[in-house]
Amino acid sequence: MKGKNEQRAGLLYGVGAYGMWGLVPLFWPLLRPSGAIEILAHRMVWSLGVVAVALLVVRRWAWIAELARDPRKLGLISVAAATITVNWGLYIWAVNNGQVVEASLGYFINPLVTIAMGVLLLGERLRPVQWVAVATGLAAVLVLAIGYGRPPWISLTLAFSFATYGLVKKKVNMGGLESLAAETAVLFVPALGFLLWLTATGESTFTYGGAGHGFLLAATGIVTAVPLICFGAAAIRVPLSTLGLLQYLAPVFQFGLGVLYFHESMPPERWAGFALVWLALSLLTWDALRTARRNRALAAELLATAAAAPASTTPTAANPATATRTAKTPASTTPTAAAPDPAQQKIT
Repeated sequence: MKGKNEQRAGLLYGVGAYGMWGLVPLFWPLLRPSGAIEILAHRMVWSLGVVAVALLVVRRWAWIAELARDPRKLGLISVAAATITVNWGLYIWAVNNGQVVEASLGYFINPLVTIAMGVLLLGERLRPVQWVAVATGLAAVLVLAIGYGRPPWISLTLAFSFATYGLVKKKVNMGGLESLAAETAVLFVPALGFLLWLTATGESTFTYGGAGHGFLLAATGIVTAVPLICFGAAAIRVPLSTLGLLQYLAPVFQFGLGVLYFHESMPPERWAGFALVWLALSLLTWDALRTARRNRALAAELLATAAAAPASTTPTAANPATATRTAKTPASTTPTAAAPDPAQQKIT
């Protein structure tokens, strides 16, 4: 029961994270004329402030000493910080330069990369329908890439950087709040140094337009921290293949904003690619629902078998002779419940 509750909580965290990421393109244009690197530095600095307040509220500090004594985890946290820095900076630049649709393509590719990492690096297994869905998604990516008439470097960089970040977060196996605090602590000093340099050279936009603009830059800490905390909590509770499915939520929202709100160009070949993406998502959803029903039926069957086994194998006290003969029976002849098929146990 606890495992099911953990997976359910992980699913909710994942939906929340990707839903917020899907709507964040509405926020970055509000920060103009600040450039992408300055916005990125503010994200790093203010995010640490947000998570520090959260840690004070929940009173979680013991993990800091444990992390300091674990060089492997410290290294993984540094890798996570580096990859999310690349992802954040490029995404902000893409949104503020009219490339929301191409950025959404990056997050359509991302689940495919994430699933591939789960299979190749973590030994996760895909069912036949999942393979078909992955192939359909790959075809969609190719069609969309051809529609751009050039290699989608923004999309590919976003996809691989965030997939790597997700894999590292799973390896670190820390709570969402704790891991984000560690990552932002790694990024804090260089980010603060860059902001101080901008101020010294007169290029900072923090006070541009009065207190309102400064408040929006400070709000990047909340905009950054909340979905990342949710993502970190999801990454340690659900398989990478499940995260790969949830990750389609963000690019769907981003794509819709790019077309309907920012009015970016959408030639027919891009619509064709988008249709293929939805087909892949439909296949994955159908397969997940079918597998969930099969798992519930299998669990009910195993519970019924386990409950019936003691009644059929326990000797009765009414006949001592029978009980004695049963006790002397070799173990190989004692009737037992049939062991579950290993192939069935692999079903997830």
